Amino acid sequence: MNSSLDFLNMIKNQSAQEKLREKKTVVKESTSFTSCNADRIAVIDTETNWHDAVMSLGVAIADAQSFKCVDKRYYIFEPECYVGGIYSNVMNYRGVKGISGNRDVAIADLEKFLLHNNVKKILAYNAKFDYGHLPELQHFEWLDIMRLAAYKQYNRAIPESALCCKTGRLKSNYGVEPIMRMLTGDARYKEIHNAVYDAVDELRIVELLGHSLESYECAKL
Repeated sequence: MNSSLDFLNMIKNQSAQEKLREKKTVVKESTSFTSCNADRIAVIDTETNWHDAVMSLGVAIADAQSFKCVDKRYYIFEPECYVGGIYSNVMNYRGVKGISGNRDVAIADLEKFLLHNNVKKILAYNAKFDYGHLPELQHFEWLDIMRLAAYKQYNRAIPESALCCKTGRLKSNYGVEPIMRMLTGDARYKEIHNAVYDAVDELRIVELLGHSLESYECAKL
């Protein structure tokens, strides 16, 4: 009987050690960066839980001229993710794995990631939402993609028949999903609501709009 218990304890200890080694590897990989001298931007998307706290964050890094994606990163905040939220079911969409951990550690890692990519400007769709939920990143310059995407003077894909305000902004249906459908012509496009997938899609909107980064000066928060 004792030998059986000893064997079970040995298996448990081995399993715990393997998990510890795996966790250490993830941390090591998450802090491995390649410095960049070129100007780059970051597009950030967050998903919140039932308590309106950030539970996941996705970032897409792009060249500041071409807006081509050159890198991306995905964070899952613990314990916030355990609360659950409306889009918890797609947190690991198609097997995507985030860097899981405490918010403070994750944000510190993200700041290093942005620094090593020479990022000074952060773009987001409906940026006030993400900006308001990420006070630690408010020292960056934030630009709202929606400020161009929802206005007919900036978005040539908006049809003439669309109802717009006097300012040129669409009166309705100017979220990521309808704007992507306009720009791509793909009526079947669906927003995933996974933070890193959405960050990449929002970067695609910037690319498809075809405006220079300077054009987003009117979109500063």
